[in-house]
Amino acid sequence: MKNLMRCCALVVCVIAAYSDNALAAYPDKTIIMVIPLAAGSAVDNAARILAPEMSKALGQSIVMENRPGASGIIGAGRVATAAPDGYTIGAFNDSILTMVPNLQSPMPWDPIRDFAPVSLVATLEWALVASPTLPYKTAADLIAAAKAAPGGIDYASGGNGSPQHIAMALFAASNHLNMLHVPYRGATPAAVGIAGGQSQVGFSALATVKSLVDGKNLKLLGVSSQHELEQTPGVPTISASGSPGFIFSSWFVIVAPHGTPPDVVDRLNQAIKVALANPDVRAKLIAQGAMPTGSTPAQLGKMTEDNLAVYKKLIQDNHIQAN
Repeated sequence: MKNLMRCCALVVCVIAAYSDNALAAYPDKTIIMVIPLAAGSAVDNAARILAPEMSKALGQSIVMENRPGASGIIGAGRVATAAPDGYTIGAFNDSILTMVPNLQSPMPWDPIRDFAPVSLVATLEWALVASPTLPYKTAADLIAAAKAAPGGIDYASGGNGSPQHIAMALFAASNHLNMLHVPYRGATPAAVGIAGGQSQVGFSALATVKSLVDGKNLKLLGVSSQHELEQTPGVPTISASGSPGFIFSSWFVIVAPHGTPPDVVDRLNQAIKVALANPDVRAKLIAQGAMPTGSTPAQLGKMTEDNLAVYKKLIQDNHIQAN
């Protein structure tokens, strides 16, 4: 019996040593960061600022992989079903975890059960934009035009259940407007559609549309933040220029597959903290309207659960539908 106990103890020690060595080696190969959104979207732009500094902190390269489609469902599924070893992670907006699941049924994955939260990276500032050919100058102008022509003004979004869809649906509901939803395959195509005149207006993260606004290809009607933004001097808030109390923003987060070891999640979290402490990274994010934040995995998990419930109520109360 004593020999058996010694043998079992030895096996336990070997397993523990193997696990410690495996963790110490992490990461020992390239990490894939899946972005379930179109290239040029706010999260894509911010992720490409963050990833190189994360890579330095981890001592391994990070390869970006865009998997857009179905408002993020397809790319998120790629993360949900990946091996939980820290070598496949997801760069998501909050819509994927808190909005889309309240509009799409059935879902191929569960936003709480199938992902391990790693960190909130940044909050994203949003704006109301219009085709430069339209006469609108403020949110009030758009509201007046939409009330004068019910159903006559369309808005572009990155797809059913996307944050662009939710933002405009909430704006329309709060101002008693009847507007036509035109879903595109991603936030960037939606912005390009407005710039090209195929669609008239839309909400978008500032990071997605800033280059189009700077190039005079899109007209910026207002920002949906609580206060005017340093990045857009002279542009009023939507709340102060037509829709009192209207505020909308979103997040950029990093998640891993459910079951990823806590120590690996912590190592990724620490790498994000190091990246966000870099003044150059912070300045680049802020210039795009992405406000560096950071969080613990537990804080992100709680935020996700809370906002999943908040958006469920908002979507139900405002009768927002996927189509």
